[in-house]
Amino acid sequence: MSADMAEDTPTARLMTLPGVYAPQHDTRLLMAALDREAVGPGAEVLDLGTGSGTLALHAARLGARVTAVDIAWRAVMTARLNALLSRRRITVQRSDLLSALPGRSYDLVICNPPYVPSPVGRLPERGASRAWEAGPDGRAVLDRVCRAAPAALRPGGRLLLVHSGLCDSEVTLRRLADAGLRARVSDRALVPMGPVLRSRLRWLRDTGLVGHGETMEELVVIRAEHP
Repeated sequence: MSADMAEDTPTARLMTLPGVYAPQHDTRLLMAALDREAVGPGAEVLDLGTGSGTLALHAARLGARVTAVDIAWRAVMTARLNALLSRRRITVQRSDLLSALPGRSYDLVICNPPYVPSPVGRLPERGASRAWEAGPDGRAVLDRVCRAAPAALRPGGRLLLVHSGLCDSEVTLRRLADAGLRARVSDRALVPMGPVLRSRLRWLRDTGLVGHGETMEELVVIRAEHP
């Protein structure tokens, strides 16, 4: 994770309330993947874990009808505020993944879930760290997305999912394949480790997730398609 942000990007014009995940490297990597999809008028897009609403609003700019959800009320309010400021119409709801959307399906699901491995097994129930803490292997939320997302995809629908290489992209590919999706890594990027990873570097090294001397984090975008 990184806090730097180019001023000429769409993310630079959005507000992020305290305690809400601010757009970073992973946001921009997922946005670039989104730009390659056939998203336009009539497409229905779901943004799981919308945070500030950056990706949802970008999909709306492309012409899609967008539903954005987040488990945190503060993120919901932030996304709604940014929709007003951007003069874009998106539907923003509080939901734990798909819990508030029974039976709904979409042409595209995008997701930037919490994925940072943590020495603390229990996930936080409130606060900013809820946006990144993801259990000892970083997969506490990621595996839930792999199980839930296929049910939200229409035939031919696609999932775009970003996470750290520390979470093992091969596991993600297997889980999605087991759920009936055709999945592959579509994008990779090396970025400097952010403050959260640096704060637990000793633990990450002790567990073998990070090698000694490593200072970069690999981010991956997984693209999966419903047959």
